[in-house]
Amino acid sequence: MSEHYDVVVAGAGPAGGQCARDLATRNYDVLLLEAEGEDEFPAGSNKSTAGTFPSVMSSFGIPDEVVMNYTDEVVLESPNDYYVRDQTGAVLQFAEYKQWLVEDARSEGADVRFDARATAPIRNDGRAVGVRYNGDQEVSAEVVIDATGPAAPLARKLDVCDLERERQAIGVEYEMRGIDMNAPGHADLRDAMMLRLDHDLAPGGYSWIFHTHDDEAKVGVCYIQNESHREHAREDFRIDDYLQYWIDDDPRLADAERIEGKQHRGSGHIQLPDNLSTGGFMAIGDTVPTIDPLWGEGIGKCMRSARVAAATVDSALTGETDTSAEMMSVYDDLWHSDVAPNARKRLLMTELLYRGSNDRYDRLMRDLKAAGTDTLQRANKGSFAAMFNLLTFDDVPLVAGLARDLLDDAIPGVSLS
Repeated sequence: MSEHYDVVVAGAGPAGGQCARDLATRNYDVLLLEAEGEDEFPAGSNKSTAGTFPSVMSSFGIPDEVVMNYTDEVVLESPNDYYVRDQTGAVLQFAEYKQWLVEDARSEGADVRFDARATAPIRNDGRAVGVRYNGDQEVSAEVVIDATGPAAPLARKLDVCDLERERQAIGVEYEMRGIDMNAPGHADLRDAMMLRLDHDLAPGGYSWIFHTHDDEAKVGVCYIQNESHREHAREDFRIDDYLQYWIDDDPRLADAERIEGKQHRGSGHIQLPDNLSTGGFMAIGDTVPTIDPLWGEGIGKCMRSARVAAATVDSALTGETDTSAEMMSVYDDLWHSDVAPNARKRLLMTELLYRGSNDRYDRLMRDLKAAGTDTLQRANKGSFAAMFNLLTFDDVPLVAGLARDLLDDAIPGVSLS
């Protein structure tokens, strides 16, 4: 292998692009490999709703130019009720955001290679020392990083990730215009991100409307292939059918039309990672389950995973080079402490939430209104006390069923240990 870099990053999504950007800023020799061609990038991987929060925008210097709309509120909706909370946010133009990450990494000195599909790690004594791409092309590196998403061609071959189909989340989204954003009987969705819990529309998941401009919004559905989905799903419906059913049924969407070429679909996994690294190697972003399990926010977590991976590289390559499995495991520790510190709690909360019935979702909206503004915030941070404040005696069978399945290891990817 004649080419050698300090770091090779496979995949130019939010995690890969940010990691290359951070490392190039630190003056490391970085190669970013992207499977798509430069002219169409990121047509085939333009899959995110791209809702995030000001803390992410400021932490990573995301420019206003890639923001479709700054929002003021988060709306939670059930079949017959809703709850509104003041929470600023930003809805990004995902394609432009990814292009900006790549160009910024390139401007900082990273080499970017499009039409370069990573296919396998190159190993020496069990440690990753390079990447094979496009079948027979090779490049060596001190550290290899897989940011390719659920395909995970490098991580799988190194036994770093074990993504389970039973925990796969599937989503589809249209960008639409002509939406009634302030319809009678519904929450005002102007400058809001709305998430709806309704098994009729998204069994075992949620649907959403994210306002982007005037009468335009991102409208989508997502569900996890979990027990709740199997209980509530229609035999003849696929993910696109649920979204079309919602469009046909919701009066806010009665006069709406799809914006041509603005359809996004994707998948992720909702489970705890077994491990995230090995000698000379780290897996970041959705290559391991980094997406937030409760509300699906992925951009912030993917970029934070990229940043702690870059910090681990810095430690490994400063002074005497050490890319041993022990050194790379610093990334695992940082992931659990800084990227997803309450991952296990949030997975349990997710499982409990999606086991609720539509009637229970209506009552949840009423409970949230009565509980005070900080209850949802504390529950969202993983507070079991806040979560249990929202439970009543009627929820005992729900909690008991979850506990029984956890003890029986009947929920793939989630356990009590």
